Amino acid sequence: MGIRQIASAAALALLAVTAAGCGGGGSSAGNPKELVYWASNQGTSLDHDRRVLEPRLAEFTRQTGIKVKLEVIGWPDLLNRILAATTSGEGPDVLNIGNTWSASLQATGALLPFDDATLAKVGGKDRFLGPCLAATGAEGKPPTAVPLYGQAYGLYYNKKLFREAGIEKPPATWSELVDIGKRLTRPGRWGLTLQAGQVTENAHHAAILGAQHGARFFDGTKPTLASDPAANAIKQYLDLMQVHKIVNPGNAEYTDTAKSLKDLADGRAAMFMNQASAGSFQAVGMKMEDLGVAPIPMPDRFPPGGRKVNSFVAGINLAVFADTGNRDGALKFVRFMTSTEQQVALNKAYGSLPTVKDAYADPAFQTEHAKVFQQVLSGTAEPMPQVPQESQFETAVGTAMKTMFADIAAGQTVDAATIKGRLAQADQQLAAGG
Repeated sequence: MGIRQIASAAALALLAVTAAGCGGGGSSAGNPKELVYWASNQGTSLDHDRRVLEPRLAEFTRQTGIKVKLEVIGWPDLLNRILAATTSGEGPDVLNIGNTWSASLQATGALLPFDDATLAKVGGKDRFLGPCLAATGAEGKPPTAVPLYGQAYGLYYNKKLFREAGIEKPPATWSELVDIGKRLTRPGRWGLTLQAGQVTENAHHAAILGAQHGARFFDGTKPTLASDPAANAIKQYLDLMQVHKIVNPGNAEYTDTAKSLKDLADGRAAMFMNQASAGSFQAVGMKMEDLGVAPIPMPDRFPPGGRKVNSFVAGINLAVFADTGNRDGALKFVRFMTSTEQQVALNKAYGSLPTVKDAYADPAFQTEHAKVFQQVLSGTAEPMPQVPQESQFETAVGTAMKTMFADIAAGQTVDAATIKGRLAQADQQLAAGG
């Protein structure tokens, strides 16, 4: 692999082999009038993303004469595709990465560092929001990308269902969430919908609840997943389905966001914990006057070491492959996508948050919904672990949770000892490099 090393070389090799069957995009191969762009799935479907992005890309072509070949990639495949590209040299010119993967992908050496000179070519670092720019790589190193879409987690709820049940406000604590969830669960409707089959979503909620319980998943770069606080946090999340029965067991098979969005829109569920996604709700037919949002609840009483966290610093970054044959065009594209005009258009379409300061002057980001997420992002959000093993952490923890949800849906019991045992296996997996 030459300079493209990762702290966990064995894990990278395994993931790359797994990903090899997924195909590759291929870069522009030095053509100054062409770029290949891999975009992560932000909307309700891959087609929805293409409908959002293609007009923006056409505008870039009109301005620069550079054509953009777009491929939208779903989350179950995205990380493996990127890891395969870091070793094969068959990657795109520009790509989206989940910002939690920044340190992991930075360690491969495959992505172009955004040092001060490179940042100046895309408008300078002062344009970007501080929390978003902080989630672009390991501390003390040049960013491995720039922020594209800002995100934080919140609790969406169906106001109509709340009104009909005489519930005046959304839950602020976990006991209130469970109580309201039980009041709203009845045949054909559930108090809460979860993407329990999606690896990354499970890991994100493990991190958020883990912080509330006082968990620390790494000591430096040493994995320390198998702690009582972490096991208790994950059990709290699993028990929404297992003990409190306010989540449909069928959610164990939910691997994409659209199903949960649709459940809330159609009244089959009353609440959904998700990143900012008002635009996607609108796309699935939600009556927007019935859509409310509040911060994810906090504990009724914080356990020792618990932190006031109800999101992580979420979002999507825009990266450039270091070996692109069209670096100048790639940086023009990054500047275009992070321009104020495009930030307004793109984040309006997805219901996410701009990552550049000037875009917040637009009325779309002065709404009650947008302000909830802005406050969470700036005040009660904590970055995911900024370590090279972060992507393996998400995969190991998220996969374990997916399996445990499937066990619960099949009628099995998952207790804290079982969870801690699964986390111990994940610790060993990460420590061994896979």
